[in-house]
Amino acid sequence: MRRSLLAAVLSAVLTGTAVPAAADPIPDGPGRGLVPAYVGAPATPVPLAGRPVPANPHQGPVGTSSMHADSHASDTYPFMGPLGRDPRVLGEAKGGGLPGLCSTVTFARRTGLIVAQCTRGQNLMLRLIDPRTLKDLATYELPPRPSTVQAVFSLSLDTVFTDTSGGAYYYLDPQDRAVLADSAFHLRRFAHEKGPDGKWRFTVTDDWDLRAHLPHDCATWTNPWPMGECDPVTAVGPDWNGLIWWITKGGRVGTVDPGSGAVRMTRLGGEGVQNSFAAAENGVSVVSDHALYRMRAGADGTPEIVWRQPYDRGSGRKPGQIDQGSGTTPTFFGDGYVAVTDNADDRMHVIVRRADDGGLVCQVPVFGSGASATDNSLIGYGRSLFVENNYGYRNFFDLPPGGSSVGGVSRVDVKADGTGCETVWTSAERSPSTVSKVSVPAGLLYLYTKEPRKDLIDAWYLTAVDVHTGRTVYKVLTGTGKWFDNSWAPVTIGPDGTAYVGVVGGLVAVRDGE
Repeated sequence: MRRSLLAAVLSAVLTGTAVPAAADPIPDGPGRGLVPAYVGAPATPVPLAGRPVPANPHQGPVGTSSMHADSHASDTYPFMGPLGRDPRVLGEAKGGGLPGLCSTVTFARRTGLIVAQCTRGQNLMLRLIDPRTLKDLATYELPPRPSTVQAVFSLSLDTVFTDTSGGAYYYLDPQDRAVLADSAFHLRRFAHEKGPDGKWRFTVTDDWDLRAHLPHDCATWTNPWPMGECDPVTAVGPDWNGLIWWITKGGRVGTVDPGSGAVRMTRLGGEGVQNSFAAAENGVSVVSDHALYRMRAGADGTPEIVWRQPYDRGSGRKPGQIDQGSGTTPTFFGDGYVAVTDNADDRMHVIVRRADDGGLVCQVPVFGSGASATDNSLIGYGRSLFVENNYGYRNFFDLPPGGSSVGGVSRVDVKADGTGCETVWTSAERSPSTVSKVSVPAGLLYLYTKEPRKDLIDAWYLTAVDVHTGRTVYKVLTGTGKWFDNSWAPVTIGPDGTAYVGVVGGLVAVRDGE
């Protein structure tokens, strides 16, 4: 029975069939009228202390230009998020059919429009979206991922859910161009503009073919089990000198000089990379499934290792992570620190090191024995880090009705003298798989939560937590049922204070009443 159900879901999810038919708004599952639409009370803003995140001169403004908000991967925003005052919820199905998960949402400074990377079935797309109505203004179809083919032939959704390639880790540059590496091994820049006919469109302004540098014998519908190696690009980002860095699932790290088109590459032997990376003025930080690195570009642009620090990768992949290793993109924060988590068997640790020399600042265990894992980036600002527990969540298909993750969210601070760290508070909120975010001026941590329920109702909430105390301030119901599961997509705060969440059915927006 389960195998036949999985086959049906794979057919729908991976071949683009709409299940259910296209809907606007996103259709609720059962039980919406049986759960509260709002819990708590509006927040009073109390800003989080710390210096503003510096702006990378080759990336768009801080807070608008990547999945993790900025080049430091701080996952914080310098503008106010929703305070829970008469909140309004808008949900829009994307792409003429479900599912339509939007993995990354960014904001163009010049036009004020959303640029997003989304999926619908097997298709990956760039979308240009009106931020007020969530209506598509333009789309650009990207190449499908080889993992889609493998999933269909192996009857395993896990193949897709553990694949971070295809363009989700892209960024906007200062000219509002989306810089993205697709599944066809092309690194491209996309501008968006309104044509003479008055319609918006994406145009490719630059195209660098990486196939000469990367193994690309990948699964296709006519050859689902190729004999050669396939090593897709998982993330791209700029360093402070303007080189475009890219990393692959197989541990290759490279650069493209956008002026000359020169490509340089090195490899982290025997190690894989599933997460994105962070860039600061003094170099780039990459975490593999074995170690944390600081790297910089040599005179000819070749990535060079400044230091390497291994961590406890545990004895296997935990439920709540996509591979055996750290589930976090590195985060630069505070007075020259960089942080990740490990994958230790008993209790996961938050690890903080000095960015300049890799020296250990602290290694703090978080959450319960035998039940801790995260596959989402740490939030870092000032001396504070925020970490969520994803243990128990694999994907939206495997999560049973009424089920959730183990839960837990903690704040860990570096001590003022830099001699160690301490856990400030731990919340019991269950945020199964979202990339959580902080609004610095609001002093709020935004989660996407789901509590276990014996009545089997799947009720999903945008949840705001006080960064100072760990107290839950308010919750806003976005919807019920599978289509409102975010399935690893982030919360994103827009410049106008709206919170956006990519969900299986499309895109949800929560904003204060006007």
